[in-house]
Amino acid sequence: MAWRNETTVTEFIFQGFPRIPQLQISLFVSLLVIYLTTLTGNILMIVVIWLDYRLHTPMYLFLINLSFLETCFVSLLVPKMLVDFLSEKKMITFNGCMTQCYFYFLMGTTDFFLLTTMSYDRYVAICHPLHYPTIMSNKLCIQLVIGCWVVTSLLLLPPIILLSRLPFCGPKVINHFFCDSSTLLNLACTNTDFIKLINLIISIIVLVGPLLLIVVSYVYIISTILRIPSAHGRNKAFSTCASHLSMVTISFGSAIFIEIRPTGKKSSDIDKAVLMVSSILAPLLNPFIYTLRNEKVKEALRDALNRSVRRCKKGREIKV
Repeated sequence: MAWRNETTVTEFIFQGFPRIPQLQISLFVSLLVIYLTTLTGNILMIVVIWLDYRLHTPMYLFLINLSFLETCFVSLLVPKMLVDFLSEKKMITFNGCMTQCYFYFLMGTTDFFLLTTMSYDRYVAICHPLHYPTIMSNKLCIQLVIGCWVVTSLLLLPPIILLSRLPFCGPKVINHFFCDSSTLLNLACTNTDFIKLINLIISIIVLVGPLLLIVVSYVYIISTILRIPSAHGRNKAFSTCASHLSMVTISFGSAIFIEIRPTGKKSSDIDKAVLMVSSILAPLLNPFIYTLRNEKVKEALRDALNRSVRRCKKGREIKV
């Protein structure tokens, strides 16, 4: 994607976090291990669901897309952060910055929309179980997933185009570890109130709208679960929702915190810490949350491992 550059600035420098030489290597290794673990977990989740025909249902179709989204999201940020840990100057080109900014919010917003569609899936499964196969067809699920990506892409395109056409006269230091739009707006040498207003409206649409739909879905879900006569049935129903609620809490909680926080230097440092933790934590926990609480996924994973072990044994026997 090429951005029209009407600025004297051709690159930006990330200020990132304060440098602590004694901890640089430890932080680099920790971040690298977390990144590799996140990639392995989410890609393994995608492969296991893709290969097991028993999991070819709407719920797991959404889960595949969520794992794909988390893999892309963490890969957008962490490799650059790892490079910056070893660099004296944490630079990024103007076009690279605009592209990173667009895709960061694209994937973050798509994540919100996807979690909302997953809450609707849970609502239909628990409140209308007999009609679930009819309502939640694979065709509808594919349309919902595509809709999440398309709507988000179109929604975020106007503000990023306006941002890319602002004049940036310097300083070119971004007080963040990635190209955050609000931080970039503070560097522009012109009035940015109109773009800030657009960003505010989009933030309300992206956060309040999906969150209200999720809350309404769970009001119906909880009321239905409480009417289930057996304790085992209630526990099983709550268990199917626990993983989704955990991801909703992490994703929406951090975003809402950033939006309602006070401005200032102190809060800016807190913002960076919260965004870093949430940006890494959600993708890292996603496969573990859904695997540990889902018997079908655990069974499919065990079957996949057993098949791999049998193939290895057969291969050794043939060689012998």
